[in-house]
Amino acid sequence: MIKRIKNILIKIFLWFVGLSVLSVILFRFVPVPVTPLMIIRCGEQIFEGKELRLKKDWVSLNEMSAALPLAVIAAEDQNFEEHFGFDMEAIAKARKYNEKHPGKRLKGASTISQQTAKNVFLWPSRSWVRKGFEVYFTFLIELFWSKERIMEVYLNVIEMGDGIYGAEAASQKFFKKKASKLSMHESALIAAVLPNPRKWSPARPSLYIQKKSLRIVKNIGRMNFKSFND
Repeated sequence: MIKRIKNILIKIFLWFVGLSVLSVILFRFVPVPVTPLMIIRCGEQIFEGKELRLKKDWVSLNEMSAALPLAVIAAEDQNFEEHFGFDMEAIAKARKYNEKHPGKRLKGASTISQQTAKNVFLWPSRSWVRKGFEVYFTFLIELFWSKERIMEVYLNVIEMGDGIYGAEAASQKFFKKKASKLSMHESALIAAVLPNPRKWSPARPSLYIQKKSLRIVKNIGRMNFKSFND
């Protein structure tokens, strides 16, 4: 009986590894059609009796303003080009901050690669199990995808508003233009609201978001970021 259970568990593990690797390789070339978060949000809308909203429009990195990837790097992950999925320095700083401020909201250190892995393959949760899967899928996308592909997928699937996903849908919704036409200031506003896109709006920025967007623009100016869509 124990041997049979062991064999079943081994088969499940091998199937999981095989399917996960194949899916990562597939999405290296194919647009991600839908994510777990999109499905969950649709379910919440239906359960709450709201209008079903799911706006997304996949575009390549070359069809986005060059300012947009620079803005999200400046805002979310300034070591994106150097790390292999995990920013150990940022993790150490976040740990020290959380230890010194136990009563405050926990400070995270997720990279763009981790956020991409979470959005494409996993469900929203703070459990250690989910975090373990996040580490696994982050390693896989860093192994099989280029940094340009990670950025492209990230900017196409990330939640940017209530029922709004990706740069093109956000640009059309908030600025009535294509993502390729976004200015540096507009790109910074979009990046500024990403921690809580259903609370803040780049089209109606609060004073906090305005100040944050200005810091993002300054960070782009002082840091040696490369362009991802030359």
